[in-house]
Amino acid sequence: MADNSKEDFLQLIKRVGAFLTLKISNLLRHLDSRSFGAIAGLAFAIVFTWRMLRTSRGPQRREPKRQSPSSSNSSVNASASAASSKVSNPPEDSRTQNVVDEFFQPVKPTLGQIVRQRLSEGRKVTCSLLGIILEESSPEELQNQATVRSSVLEVLLEITKFCDLYLMERVLDDESEKKVLVALEEAGVFTSGGLVKDKVLFSSTDNGRTSFVRQLEPDWHIDSNPEIVTQLARFIRYQLHISPVKLDRSASNVFTATSLEQFFGCV
Repeated sequence: MADNSKEDFLQLIKRVGAFLTLKISNLLRHLDSRSFGAIAGLAFAIVFTWRMLRTSRGPQRREPKRQSPSSSNSSVNASASAASSKVSNPPEDSRTQNVVDEFFQPVKPTLGQIVRQRLSEGRKVTCSLLGIILEESSPEELQNQATVRSSVLEVLLEITKFCDLYLMERVLDDESEKKVLVALEEAGVFTSGGLVKDKVLFSSTDNGRTSFVRQLEPDWHIDSNPEIVTQLARFIRYQLHISPVKLDRSASNVFTATSLEQFFGCV
């Protein structure tokens, strides 16, 4: 029985190895640097699975000795035994594949992992409001109302968790500033702890916003104004140009997307 157990174990390891070759690359692509420790438990999982497979078969019974039956009865009993074996015991390869597939389901990264990866671990981010965080697309519209885009909130809050985020925009009057701050507060942007009102900056000109960005020296700047993106390309490490129309990259350090959430794969 020991020889049979050893042979079964070796066969299982060989089958697992075949599946590992196909699936390990896909697993590693989706793991971040903090998740590699999980691989250390894989060896224990394989041994545990093998033991479970052995247990699921049930104890092997020793058949009692029988008197030699007639040749016709032997044929009937052999056929019945083979049929019963096929029904009660699934193929070993199928069971092995099911076990391996369960362990190696593709690991879906969290939104936080995606945000950190796409921002290349950048620690400081500046972002304009119009057309990105807000529904409105011009300073004139802000004189009437300010509306936070609900679809961008989840991404925005994830950015604030690990980045020093500054929001900024050009406004025409003090009332517009108040409307923007109230809209952000009601949307819960300031409750996450990563963003405070002092980090929402306003200017009366686009040049003023450009000056804010250069003084802050962020790792990333996100903007919907193509002129500002062009002006800052020489000074900022990375930029994300948000435009409703898909654009070609104007520089190697400028990325484009139709929305902030689209850049992070949320739509």
